[in-house]
Amino acid sequence: MTQETNNSAVRCYIGIGSNLANPLQQVNSAILELQQLENCQWFGVSSLYRSAPVGPAGQDDYINAVACLETNLPPESLLDALQQLENAHQRKRIERWGARTLDLDILLIAQQNIDTARLSVPHPYIAQRNFVLVPLLELAGDISIGQKSLKYLLENCPPGSLERL
Repeated sequence: MTQETNNSAVRCYIGIGSNLANPLQQVNSAILELQQLENCQWFGVSSLYRSAPVGPAGQDDYINAVACLETNLPPESLLDALQQLENAHQRKRIERWGARTLDLDILLIAQQNIDTARLSVPHPYIAQRNFVLVPLLELAGDISIGQKSLKYLLENCPPGSLERL
């Protein structure tokens, strides 16, 4: 169940995506499950978007969104919690950028920069993914990542098909 976070809580943004096993249902289910994460307070979710896949050919389109939470979990504990949700959705890690039932990515944690063997924040491909930038801008407003605003990053992002649902 969601709990109130303490003064050390930080705002984080989570990318949500799916292109297997009824992606719309997978994403909607993940949104409900994220609202119940322990030691996290729910702040909202963007609209849902349909996007072309990035990676190996022959994949179906993705359904994407971005959620906002505040948490006092250490970053790698948050990653563990997200990976548990992915596993509950039968996520298989077979092929890089391959099709998946559920993908939950930590995009941002406040203004933190993290680079460990397991976790890179801001997400290393955030500036190259309009299916992340558009819902993030919708949810967070024109925040900055490093020295660049989301609007700037979006204007300089490679084009890709994106449809708001």
